[in-house]
Amino acid sequence: MTLDQLRIFVEVAEHGHVTRAAKALGMSQSATSAAIASLEASYQIKLFDRVGRGIRVTENGRIFIREARAVLDRASMARSVLQDLAGHPGVVTVAASQTIAAHWLPRRLAAFHSANPRVRFNVVIRNTNEVESAVVEGEANIGLVEGPTQHPALTRQQIDHDQIVLVVATGQPPLPLNKKGQLDIRAINWVIREDGSGTRRGLEDLAIREGLSIDDLNIFLVLPSNEAIREAVEAGAGATIISRHVVASAIAAGKLTEIPIDLPQREYAMVIHRDRHATLAQQALVDYLTGTAASVTTLENAV
Repeated sequence: MTLDQLRIFVEVAEHGHVTRAAKALGMSQSATSAAIASLEASYQIKLFDRVGRGIRVTENGRIFIREARAVLDRASMARSVLQDLAGHPGVVTVAASQTIAAHWLPRRLAAFHSANPRVRFNVVIRNTNEVESAVVEGEANIGLVEGPTQHPALTRQQIDHDQIVLVVATGQPPLPLNKKGQLDIRAINWVIREDGSGTRRGLEDLAIREGLSIDDLNIFLVLPSNEAIREAVEAGAGATIISRHVVASAIAAGKLTEIPIDLPQREYAMVIHRDRHATLAQQALVDYLTGTAASVTTLENAV
């Protein structure tokens, strides 16, 4: 059994398709199929069932994939240690939720990179749940979220905060009120993000505060990005609760109007895996983003 065989097995299992896995690996379909066949033949075990043009992981395969991922994770950590010893900063993969990636992170990465020009970054944008999964699975070294996380393998630290606001298109009729003269959030047409996003969580928390659930609200439109939500609300599709960072320019331009309502600040947090080795580059970035470094640390000084 080789690391290459394990890597191919995991890729095929995740794609559920040999051709797509081969493309992701930069291999031919025949070489990918041969690697899987060799692994199955060596141990006389079936890891996949062939179903039509696709494949499905067997029960034995599902058990094995946990161990395969663990071995690949350890190999990746060993590679990181050697990179540190050899003085190669390598690549830091950061998974960030949309608001952080678009409005909070870029200036900070630019400042860090100015002091550490050899460090390269790979930033992927996901919702909060997907960022959590990426760090747990080792697809990202550092996660940045504005929503809650629960996985026990992660450590979480606040790095900043954000204010969410309720906005509608300027010139729209007043939002409906209940008998107490307060906003009737059940009667509002809401435009919101997809399930699992930190932005959606702001509306979910408001509903809970009112003794309701998200299912009690009139969800008019669900969109996959903050920018799409802003555009839809500007067009009069309804109201939304969203980061002030996202709509500040639209409010200033008179396109959106902020509706006064008591909404709490939300936390920007960093999540990292508690058991994985952090390279010098990763640790320096963690220290900088969490404010534990007095200034932007250069890796040359950190070694």
